[in-house]
Amino acid sequence: MNGSYESVFEILFYRIFRFLINLLPLMKIEKQIILSASFLLFTLFGCSQNDDTKTPTPSATKDFDLDESALAASGYSKIYEENFTGDLSQWQVWEGGAFNEELQLYQRQNLIVSNGILQIKSVKQNVTGPVLPHSDELSDYAYTSGRIESNFAIAASQTNPKIRISARIKLPEAYGMWPAFWSYGNPWPTHGEIDILEATGEKNGYTTNYYYGDQPDVPITNDDLTSEEITTQKDLANSYHVYELIWTKSSITFLLDGEIVETRTASEPGQQYIPYMFGKTQNIILNLAVGGTMFENLDPSKIQPSSMYVDWVKVFRAD
Repeated sequence: MNGSYESVFEILFYRIFRFLINLLPLMKIEKQIILSASFLLFTLFGCSQNDDTKTPTPSATKDFDLDESALAASGYSKIYEENFTGDLSQWQVWEGGAFNEELQLYQRQNLIVSNGILQIKSVKQNVTGPVLPHSDELSDYAYTSGRIESNFAIAASQTNPKIRISARIKLPEAYGMWPAFWSYGNPWPTHGEIDILEATGEKNGYTTNYYYGDQPDVPITNDDLTSEEITTQKDLANSYHVYELIWTKSSITFLLDGEIVETRTASEPGQQYIPYMFGKTQNIILNLAVGGTMFENLDPSKIQPSSMYVDWVKVFRAD
């Protein structure tokens, strides 16, 4: 609506200006006077228009960063930080295939650290590699990408009643890309898994979720009750945004750019397993999968390899 209003003003000004110019032969007025009056009219009209206009909404592509001083003021202290200014010595590099019908081979070459940014790059290339890390079984792959897991492990616990896991990320906007920022512990899912961010190549949305099970490889949580699709007007692919998890004994809360987008509490239907994760350590994962079970009716011919960019990862605690 702002655009159509400005167009009406421009048309009105033009017509007044032409009217004054047409008066010149009749009124014997200097042209310079007419032009000065027209400029004054434009200035006054424009100012009055701006006074009645609301402050424009910030650009959807504006980068966001975390205000650590505000977190400290609210009782949080930082206990882990990775700014990707050196090597990946704080991480384990996953080398091999994975699960969930993903199409890529994860390898170290697709992890690029430069200028304080981790780039996880997917590439279309035919390679052969292990079906899982340290496996003797080999498979052929049409894509490669990257995945890292933190050496640092953390849990909401008696010592750390409230844990806040944060990362500043720019997502790929490309068909077939499955970027993720999450945490889990072994044996999966007996320590739980918390998906802070899973996307599918869209720039205005992502998914949160969590899993738990009391037996290895058997989750007992219900996706229909635990997962949530988050939509936003923010451009998640062309600017950096901060994705966060606040984990306590009875709740998990997901945030985007410091604002809560979803909260799950143990008292809600289907959320009774949240307290079972309390005190059970998890490691932080960053990866970019290609294809997989996140996609319905995936068309491999349309896959567009792209990159996920990570500025930093931080963990805070509070009582």
